[in-house]
Amino acid sequence: MIDAHDLSPPAPAEPLCRNCGAVAPGTFCPNCGQETSLALPTVRALLREAAGRYVAFDGRMWRTLFGLWRPGFLTREYLAGRRRRYIRPARLFLVLSIGLFALLRFEGLEREHQLAEGIDTAEKNTVEAEAAAKSGAGKAGRANADAVGKKQTAGDVTTGSTELYDMFDLSEPGLEPLNNRAKAFKRLSRKEQIDQIFSGVFRYGPYAMFALLPLFALLLKVVYVGRSRRYPLRPRRYAAHLVFGAHNHAYLFLTVALLVLLPGGPVYAALMIWTPVYLLLSMRAVYGGRWSGMIARAAVIFVVYLIFFVLFVLGLVVAAILLG
Repeated sequence: MIDAHDLSPPAPAEPLCRNCGAVAPGTFCPNCGQETSLALPTVRALLREAAGRYVAFDGRMWRTLFGLWRPGFLTREYLAGRRRRYIRPARLFLVLSIGLFALLRFEGLEREHQLAEGIDTAEKNTVEAEAAAKSGAGKAGRANADAVGKKQTAGDVTTGSTELYDMFDLSEPGLEPLNNRAKAFKRLSRKEQIDQIFSGVFRYGPYAMFALLPLFALLLKVVYVGRSRRYPLRPRRYAAHLVFGAHNHAYLFLTVALLVLLPGGPVYAALMIWTPVYLLLSMRAVYGGRWSGMIARAAVIFVVYLIFFVLFVLGLVVAAILLG
């Protein structure tokens, strides 16, 4: 006799996670967290997934970018505890700095080639003029050689870089690899030297900015040291200065990117004028105080920061030469 249970359809097998093999009846695996729907993503979804690791392409990004144009707004929001609605300062700093240096690298390729071609042409003309002068071209040939030599000197941007490593003693034990790299750089043509310097500066530039950010926060900590009775809401902790510095650097990255893209005109001029005003207004909005004291502190920070910025740029050139 046939049992009624034998006629019932078999129970469907519970779905298993393809990543870890655990039972995963829902949208995500309860064991490893992987999604259970494994359809191939569209191009838009793929790009969004790749960029989402660094910045969320949702309302937070646009809200953050709009808020970035208001001096001191994002810093005050962050210190007030309203953080979920905006991109975090460190991530904003990272994304905009990488984007800026990528844009500078892309926009600088053509200018780099033009500069290298100009130097190669100047060198060729110098050699031809010197040969003409030696072959009896007379005073006219020597005058031509002198004129071309002056043009070459004006356009030679690698003279200092090729001899920069001579300022350091690279013959000490343990420095042989760096010394070999410096010698290899000198053997390159001018065009190859320019390409290596540009590539190195753009490659190590974001790291230099990350090193300058703590310095900027330290300068803020120094110039605003003192009692908090008069301005109890003024940021005092080093971490708060880091947040302020990250937001203002992010604004500078965004502004420089726009200046690179703009061909000039009234918008370009307005951005150039607005930027220093923005930085002062941002400082005023976050730290308060009298305008005279704030401007004096800003001047001190600007001078010291500019000195270190120049040193870091020289360091990038050295890194481009010695590290390739």
